[in-house]
Amino acid sequence: MVRKRLLSQFYPFHVVMLVLSLAAATWYASHVAQRLYFRSTEESLLARASLAELELADAGRDTGGGAVDSICKTLGRAAQARITVVLASGRVIGDSDADPRSMPNHGDRSEIARALAGEVGSSVRFSDTEKMKMMYIAVPLKGDGGVIGAIRASVPLSMIDESLRGMYLRMFLGLVVVALVAGMVSYRMTRRISRPLRDLREGVERFEAEGLSYRIPVSRLEEIGGIAALLNEMAERLDERIRAEVRQISEQEAVFSSMVEGLVVVDPAERLTRINRSAARFLGVAPEAAIGKSIQEIVRSPYLLEFVAKALSTAEPVEGDIVIRGEQGDRFLQAHGALLLDDEGKKIGAVVVLNDVTRLQRLEGVRRDFVANVSHELKTPITSIKGFVETLRDGAIRKPGDAEKFLEIVAKQADRMNSIIEDLLLLSRVERDAREEKVTLESTPIRGVILEAVQVCEPKAHARDIRISVNCPEGVVVRINAALLEQAIINLVDNAIKYSEPGCPASVDAEELSSEVVIRVADKGCGIEAEHLSRIFERFYRVDKARSRKLGGTGLGLSIVKHIVQAHDGTVTVESAPGAGTTFSIHLPKSA
Repeated sequence: MVRKRLLSQFYPFHVVMLVLSLAAATWYASHVAQRLYFRSTEESLLARASLAELELADAGRDTGGGAVDSICKTLGRAAQARITVVLASGRVIGDSDADPRSMPNHGDRSEIARALAGEVGSSVRFSDTEKMKMMYIAVPLKGDGGVIGAIRASVPLSMIDESLRGMYLRMFLGLVVVALVAGMVSYRMTRRISRPLRDLREGVERFEAEGLSYRIPVSRLEEIGGIAALLNEMAERLDERIRAEVRQISEQEAVFSSMVEGLVVVDPAERLTRINRSAARFLGVAPEAAIGKSIQEIVRSPYLLEFVAKALSTAEPVEGDIVIRGEQGDRFLQAHGALLLDDEGKKIGAVVVLNDVTRLQRLEGVRRDFVANVSHELKTPITSIKGFVETLRDGAIRKPGDAEKFLEIVAKQADRMNSIIEDLLLLSRVERDAREEKVTLESTPIRGVILEAVQVCEPKAHARDIRISVNCPEGVVVRINAALLEQAIINLVDNAIKYSEPGCPASVDAEELSSEVVIRVADKGCGIEAEHLSRIFERFYRVDKARSRKLGGTGLGLSIVKHIVQAHDGTVTVESAPGAGTTFSIHLPKSA
């Protein structure tokens, strides 16, 4: 629908009503003026006729009419009117504008008839003598105690019309002037009303475009100014309320986004209405794309779908464990669900809080593996020691050759147990000191530490004909605990010697980069398959268990390396391929 401005609505209406009102008033005034003018003319003619009666009172007895006609012509010029004298018989004996002898009998004229009857007669009609429309007033001419004739005064209506036209012209001009003035006043009044209304509209538009901080100018008109003040007050309250809502929503979004727990909200139809970043990461979905979709469309876990359905159908809070299968492995989630109700107690959906317990599950698995591995690692030497002790007790001790052999085996197994316990104690001590920040770091040249570690491993390397090369520039200094880092390098070099074929070289290199120092221990041994690389730093994890035990390993060496490097705020990485050798890299930050 086309909307029109208030000015275009009211102003033309006001102008039309004003013109019609003035036209009606003018018409009525002209009608009244015409009547008054006619009455004034009649009274003027009556006065002239009465004056003529006085002048002709004696001359009227002259039936010949010569004196009467002369007086009529004199009076007509003086009175600016036509004066006519008619006898009771109807014969005209005097006329100011014509020859009485040529005039017909006037006894049938209505005004004459009434005058002869003793009354004042008047009429308006076309004059055959003057050939125009005339107004007539006739009065009786008395003499000898009775009416002997009539005296008539008349004027052409053209004179009245001309006077009225002048009056009408003046009234029309007055009407135009009044209409123009009234139109201008009406325009200004309409503008005075429409401008504040336009300001109200523009203010509302600016509320939408610029925000509710804008204020509408308050008009001096009480009604419109009151509306503007109310709108400003309402805008201020709404602005405060919206700002509070926005702050609250922002705070909620910040809380939801920063939550470690995953948050999922669904409606009664199981369409997703809200999801935070953690939940999106757990479920492997994009939050923006997931909103509004059915949870069956975005989640493929039957455990979660079943849990959501249960949360929507149960009045009490529900709990459960959920497994999400993915390319990166299984993710274990602990779920808590509750029904959402509105103020009237109607169901509007359900909220599900997801806690990622994958790490706890993995730690629990590591703990179980650790207990099993420790038990296994200790049980083997204990069983061996117990078996040989029983053999000795059964009589082998009386055979010096066998007894010596069995005692050597017992001593070897005891040494193995001692090595496991020492490594466990070292690992525990490193973890504790790192956690309690008791590891003392000092700026130390790294080359000396590397040479000390290689020197410790030289006898074993010499026995296997393995040459260890060292490439470390002088002047490379980093904040370290020299004893601990030396132990880590010893463990890596020892592994390089153990798992390399006799005669294969090994190397220890150090490189200073912009933000870190990297120590690389490389060998040309058998290498490690890719499936084992992510777990080789776990306690007691062995790639080749039989070979590792045969070589005297405890299964804790790489785990000790990892924790020593972490105590230095560094990281340890590995690159390897079967048959191509292995390279371990220790990354130490310069700022450590």
